[in-house]
Amino acid sequence: MHKILNDLNPNQREAVEHIDGPLLILAGAGSGKTKTLTSRLAYLIGEVGIDPGNTLTLTFTNKAALEMRERALKLIENQNSYPPLLCTFHKFGLLFLKFHIEKLNRKNNFVIIDSDDKKRLLRSIIKELKIDLNISFLASEISKYKNSLLTPEVVLRKAELQDYKKAALVYEAYQNNILENNLVDFDDLLMLTYRILDENSELRKETSNRYQYIMVDEYQDTNELQLKLLEHLASEHNNLCVVGDDDQSIYGWRGANIRNILEFADNFRAAKTIKLEINYRSTNPILQAANTLIEHNSNRLGKNLVSHKGEGPIVKLQHSLDEAHEAKAIAGEIKILLSQGAHPDEISVLYRINALSRSLEEGFIKEGLGFKLIGGMRFYERAEIKDIISYFRVLSNPNDDFSLLRIINKPKRGIGKASIGKLQKEAYARQVSTYTLLGKMTHQELEILVGKKVTSALKKLLKEIKELQTELENSLYKFIDIFEETIRLKEYYGNLVDGFDRVLNIDEFYGYFRDAIIKKPELILDEFLNDITLQSEQDQVEGEMITIMSIHAAKGLEFEHLYVIGMEE
Repeated sequence: MHKILNDLNPNQREAVEHIDGPLLILAGAGSGKTKTLTSRLAYLIGEVGIDPGNTLTLTFTNKAALEMRERALKLIENQNSYPPLLCTFHKFGLLFLKFHIEKLNRKNNFVIIDSDDKKRLLRSIIKELKIDLNISFLASEISKYKNSLLTPEVVLRKAELQDYKKAALVYEAYQNNILENNLVDFDDLLMLTYRILDENSELRKETSNRYQYIMVDEYQDTNELQLKLLEHLASEHNNLCVVGDDDQSIYGWRGANIRNILEFADNFRAAKTIKLEINYRSTNPILQAANTLIEHNSNRLGKNLVSHKGEGPIVKLQHSLDEAHEAKAIAGEIKILLSQGAHPDEISVLYRINALSRSLEEGFIKEGLGFKLIGGMRFYERAEIKDIISYFRVLSNPNDDFSLLRIINKPKRGIGKASIGKLQKEAYARQVSTYTLLGKMTHQELEILVGKKVTSALKKLLKEIKELQTELENSLYKFIDIFEETIRLKEYYGNLVDGFDRVLNIDEFYGYFRDAIIKKPELILDEFLNDITLQSEQDQVEGEMITIMSIHAAKGLEFEHLYVIGMEE
């Protein structure tokens, strides 16, 4: 037991040894919340004797889940059973739906679409409906509707303004398309999980009995749907331990509800609160500045951080004439740090809003400083990578019209928009997917519909898909070479203006695919696709470069040297 409780301060130890009943660990920044959470999990399994399969720990990023799993397993001495389930909320939803989505009369070979796919689908819908609304607005509204468990019918009935009535119609068409193609978006992973638990009392009881001890990281970032889901999961045993900081609630704009942490004691009977107020990360001057600022917040439970490190350098306040001067001054200071032996990845510059990054980028380029901008175009959002993923999705589920229509003319096969439109119209009339339509129609019927050249191209594509599906059953490792030889995406993208970079991206993806198979030989394509779709933005922060990012993106990260710009607002 000494191994698990070793080095814990009194409040951390009290939290770890709290076994039954709901617990709120109010953990200030740098107060060892991850250490406390992992120690508690290890204590439950290693000392109390709880079966790992009866625990569930939920996080918001894959990186956090992986770190916690590794740290907890190091503390557990006798590991004779399966490791405990630590994953993101969305990964839990995915695992649950793979087993239970059939209760909603849906098949479990669904495809997860990301935000980019979602917007592309919405563009095609508003074009078809002849509705002129902003795509980002629609994507955000639909996400809100789902997280509030509102159906298109309810939204339409409640809508008063014309734009919201139009949004309800788009939502209805979007949902119909998702059902027809057996797609699942990120919000569905939680919404459908909640629906199944809510509508099936026996399954709810069974699931809640299985997960007797539930822990949640970053509880201040949960939304209303996640709260409802947790209420169902904890309904039988009421053993819910959440870790959070009401002073770090920064995601209200994407649905996080600060009331979840403020009203925890009201939502879960007989809840206990333990505060972690010793900060192990920062010195007193930094904490004094932070405490003085946060005191102005009205909605908070209240705590006062004290430093374990003691005194240190004062927080510097630098005035600049303008943005360019500010960037030049910071670049100059960073050059001095680097000359003194600091590593680039120990240095970060934070900005409040995206528009402020431009001056930094220009300033750093002028000074010859290498940097990475977190929040720019992400790897999996690049066109060439989206195309490979779409091909893989079609191989996994040929009836995924959404992905098939993306790659049907990539590389160019002479299948134009007019032909694609005719195929979609015919498939809709017959109530089948485009792939099923191509398989059912005779050569002659297809020629009448789209012409000889397009028919020939479509039949060749169909043949390639079937051959690649056969190769998938043989060797997944060798499959990637056969895939490239067959589809020739590198040749296609290599001929474009920025072809060199695109080919490098494709090679990077192929290499990542091979590495994934080496790490897990039993990996199947479905699992690989779902894992990369669930990757979060924070999981991509790595490498020996100075980091430029928004304050929001920096949450949970640590740097030795930190600059924050635009603080006049």
